Amino acid sequence: MVLTLAIILALILPHPANIVVLVLGAIGEVGEIVWGRRLARRWRPKTGVETLVGQTADVVVECRPRGQVRVHGELWEAECQDGAEVGATVRIVGREELTLTVVPG
Repeated sequence: MVLTLAIILALILPHPANIVVLVLGAIGEVGEIVWGRRLARRWRPKTGVETLVGQTADVVVECRPRGQVRVHGELWEAECQDGAEVGATVRIVGREELTLTVVPG
């Protein structure tokens, strides 16, 4: 964006000013890239299986101790040592590969 504006101004302005505008535009563009990369490193993505821990799920296949739960519309294999009936709400406390570990409540 900054570089595009600088190019347009460089075409309109007379000789010494157009070079200055192009250089300042290039410096501004590099600054935007550096700033954006720093922001991207600071923000961690909120996706993946790791974000499921702490969420609640609905049991769709009885867990005694293995069954299935629905989380955000997706079916997951689940393991519940205490057992859970179909329709119960469980809390996700961990995972092992693609199997969620859940507890009642």
